[in-house]
Amino acid sequence: MTRLATRLQGIAPTIFTEMSALAVRTGSVNLGQGFPDEDGPPEVIAEAVRALEHGANQYAPGPGVPALRQAIARHQQRHYGLELDPDREVVVTTGCTEGVAAALLGLVDPGDEVVVLEPYYDSYVAMLQMAGGVRRPVTLRAPDFRLDVDELRAAVTPRTRFVLLNSPHNPTGSVLSREELQAVADLAVERDLVVITDEVYEHLTFGDDHVPIATLPGMYERTLSLSSAGKSYSFTGWKVGWATGPADLVGAVLAAKQWMTFTSGSPLQPAVALALDEEPDFPRALAKDLQERRDLLVDGLRAAGLTAYVPQGTYFATASVHELGWPDGMAFCLALPERAGVVAIPEQVFYDDQTDPAGGRDLVRFAFCKTREVIADGVARLTAADLHA
Repeated sequence: MTRLATRLQGIAPTIFTEMSALAVRTGSVNLGQGFPDEDGPPEVIAEAVRALEHGANQYAPGPGVPALRQAIARHQQRHYGLELDPDREVVVTTGCTEGVAAALLGLVDPGDEVVVLEPYYDSYVAMLQMAGGVRRPVTLRAPDFRLDVDELRAAVTPRTRFVLLNSPHNPTGSVLSREELQAVADLAVERDLVVITDEVYEHLTFGDDHVPIATLPGMYERTLSLSSAGKSYSFTGWKVGWATGPADLVGAVLAAKQWMTFTSGSPLQPAVALALDEEPDFPRALAKDLQERRDLLVDGLRAAGLTAYVPQGTYFATASVHELGWPDGMAFCLALPERAGVVAIPEQVFYDDQTDPAGGRDLVRFAFCKTREVIADGVARLTAADLHA
């Protein structure tokens, strides 16, 4: 007899735990899970230490400490021209993952349809199922991973209430263009949809600027924007994120969050506020460095015989294993540690139909948020190995 609640049945354990454990067990180079090998600005770490030493060790206010909410509002104004009330239109979350969870639990009723870009981050699937929502995938297809506007419009039915966007997009690295976003905006206004947008890689783009959909005409009042400091500042373990937007949407996030974590790490919030206010150039420099590491990885994947696609953003590169004769990416990734001493992530787990050859069955994700030495080691192992099925 299973004791697992129905709302969790059928949701597989996250692939990131499985593949990272495989990397440890086999001593492989982990080019799978997206955590940086290097920390963010030392001044930001020092601020967290100061906060620890000066009493910021008890509960922070549920919506977040005022200094951080104000810094987030300034960040949105400085980068995007969005004017926010930090007391009503900003809430701090325990990473963007909790932001997604709280948004879906706070807004989606059972039976509500939610359009999702496919492949999708796996937490979206889990939280939609817990909320009782119905997934309506719109697939971004290789080699360009562009949004098909006709497919987008076809996915919307009278039961659709939300669009869950992710741009810059994990895992494909696609950055939605202003034209693609305008198509989403037009549909949202026409069909009275709310857009929930995951923008954690907002500053990590390579020549293609990120455009928040909230900045398009008529969209602020129907857009809930989610982000975090983890990716932009290389503090993924801190799990400090935020939701911004109109007060009613942000209030729904807070209504759910208060029963989840209630609050997030007190000493880390002043440090993130300092990062946003006083280290605005760090993400730009990080993106430039990541672009060089991206090119190192993509060139290496191609030299090893994979069909590698060049991402416009994030710190992931997608490659196809079809030309190597593998039936799917999962089989390739499970064999890769023994073949080459490298771990990657099979992207097919991020699709509804994992058997569809036109989907992502042959795609694999590699991370380049590692040191050049680690990437070079991984590439050397791949090129030295026989990767054919």
